[in-house]
Amino acid sequence: MQQITKKLSEKIVSNVSQVIKGKDEKIKIVLATFFSGGHILLEDVPGTGKTMLSRALAVSMGLDFKRIQFTPDLLPSDLTGLYIYDKNKDTFDLKKGPVFTDILLGDEINRATPRTQSALLEAMAEKQISIDGITHKLGNEFFVIATQNPVEYEGTFPLPEAQLDRFSVKLSIGYANSAEEIKMLSSQQKSHPIDSIKPVAEKEEIKKAFDEIKNVTVSDNIKEYIVNIVNETRDHKDILVGASPRGSINLMNLSRAVAAMEGRDFVIPDDIKELSEYVLGHRIMLTAEARLKRVNVSETVKRILHNVKVVV
Repeated sequence: MQQITKKLSEKIVSNVSQVIKGKDEKIKIVLATFFSGGHILLEDVPGTGKTMLSRALAVSMGLDFKRIQFTPDLLPSDLTGLYIYDKNKDTFDLKKGPVFTDILLGDEINRATPRTQSALLEAMAEKQISIDGITHKLGNEFFVIATQNPVEYEGTFPLPEAQLDRFSVKLSIGYANSAEEIKMLSSQQKSHPIDSIKPVAEKEEIKKAFDEIKNVTVSDNIKEYIVNIVNETRDHKDILVGASPRGSINLMNLSRAVAAMEGRDFVIPDDIKELSEYVLGHRIMLTAEARLKRVNVSETVKRILHNVKVVV
């Protein structure tokens, strides 16, 4: 039984929920993405708690956190850092950029130029960064949370498919319901809850959770089920471009994290069903005909899950 990850995730989700009201399931998906070794794109309108969620997650796990606001004039070196000559020591010293952290919030990533956006790719894929030909390793906990506004496109640079594919999950937090929004107002009358929460995890616990997740079993039947779902995205009549093999890998890895967070050492089909829309939705491009008919990706993924039978 995966009790370390289960107990740890329950503590973290409970702690973050003091700041982000009524969104426990979304917090769980963000945490599972972290534990799976992936990165997440939060696409939502302003004011729904994207930044607060990121900060609360970092505080809860006792990890370093940095935020960078992406703008059209942001340069790659503003993200990665650069070497600066120190005449007193006659050496070039590295001035590290915000990418040297555990959890990096890239706010409004689609406002930066493609050149700056691409500076994140190596860090996200390899957990390392190259500056002037010198490679610098990032920590095992390195986790990118990028955000973008889905309704404001003026002056933005939409993420290309190749970069979207680097994100394990694309998620919308959404508005809180009326009852939870009232609780949120009450909790912020005197101070913000983010100022009062404390770490509930240590790095050693996080490392043990990572190790535990690696031992979660994914049976051959589950692997076949994942591949069948992904293949269906490539053959579906409403889909122009289906999910990549990276989508299959991310779906498997995320399902292992969710299984461990629920105290299991094996993945079940319901894990795949729960996660497919988050993992595959942003990897799918609909045909022009489907868009004209107002078909959306969410409905298409649900139909695929309905049509693809569980392998037994």
